[in-house]
Amino acid sequence: MAESKAVGRDPEAVSKFVESFAAQLVEAGMQRMPARVFAALLASDEASMTSAELGEQLQISPAAVSGAVRYLTMTHMVSREREPGSRRERYRVHGDQWYEALTNREAVIKRWEVALRDGVNSLGAETPAGRRMAETLAFFEFVEGEVSAMMERWRVHRQRTFGDR
Repeated sequence: MAESKAVGRDPEAVSKFVESFAAQLVEAGMQRMPARVFAALLASDEASMTSAELGEQLQISPAAVSGAVRYLTMTHMVSREREPGSRRERYRVHGDQWYEALTNREAVIKRWEVALRDGVNSLGAETPAGRRMAETLAFFEFVEGEVSAMMERWRVHRQRTFGDR
């Protein structure tokens, strides 16, 4: 874990943070290996690492890193970048990864709304199942509006707090 030594951090303390935060992510529903890789990237000063660096720090196989990164890129929490002049890839976490992850979830909610609307129409709005479906649809429409408004407030707050990055 050369990075921790290079900036004067205690490698053991960094490892404890990574495992602790990863455990919180797992408790919230994320798979264990992607949670560990994400936490390691988040704790990295450069916010990026190679597969070999991740494997060394987390003591995991290249296959485990690959599977974790595949999941994290699909959820827009990590991106892949080529090292200039090399075939090696670096995996990067961005400052707006939470925004991206929530925006991705918003697209899922939109698809659920379409399916629920179809369900209300298929079941009949006046049937018990149709009413339950309509209430679920109303909930997701409400959540979608709240998330959109919250994300706009976040953009303003982030700009005020951190400026341009």
